[in-house]
Amino acid sequence: MKKLLVLTLIVSAFGSAQAVTLFDNGAAVAGVPPISVIRTGGTLFGAGAQGALAPPNIVADNFSVGGPGWTVESLSFFGYQSFAASAFTFTNAIWSVVSGDVNTGALVASGTTAVTNGGLQGYRVTATTLTNTDRAIFRLDANVSDFNLAAGSYWLRWSLTGSLASGPWQPPLANGVVGNATQSTNASLGSFVAILDGSEGVELPFLISGSVVPEPSTYALMLAGGLAVAAVVRRHRQG
Repeated sequence: MKKLLVLTLIVSAFGSAQAVTLFDNGAAVAGVPPISVIRTGGTLFGAGAQGALAPPNIVADNFSVGGPGWTVESLSFFGYQSFAASAFTFTNAIWSVVSGDVNTGALVASGTTAVTNGGLQGYRVTATTLTNTDRAIFRLDANVSDFNLAAGSYWLRWSLTGSLASGPWQPPLANGVVGNATQSTNASLGSFVAILDGSEGVELPFLISGSVVPEPSTYALMLAGGLAVAAVVRRHRQG
């Protein structure tokens, strides 16, 4: 019986990997106290990510998967609704993952997922209003149905819903990191174009969590270990 318990534990250990952060696209806020400052020459507080519009405003940013691939278990977004008095007012994330091109890539996974409060991160401000608290940035955690991603290049596209009239708005990465994030607006009818702050693009904060798909060698090790324990069990019974 003890040998069978050991075998069960071995299989369980290999088959139920702990969820970890697989991809972090950068900080939503920085410094002490934590804030997100509009960069020099910019004017963008946040890009529209209003999922309740028809059609919605959708934002997107890219990421890459390496190695044997990922099993995605949760997504985390960062947003604000103006004048929320630092209260969590978000309800859902409408998201999709496409491979290749943000506009024409093949759909890999999608969903509308209720979000939970991952915590107040800080505030979106200007260089001359560093203590303003009108735009409270929250982390929004979405526990999605598990899906697998093979090694390759992808875009995560999302919009948000909330209970207030203003927004939801998508802030860029803290302190003006330049990047290639895109947006499909209510007026552009599904065409994603670069989000610009001044003359340069931006990056958007998001997290992808789950587990790394085991290498084939790991499966072989698991099988070898299981067979070894099974052989011990057989010898014990025959003895």
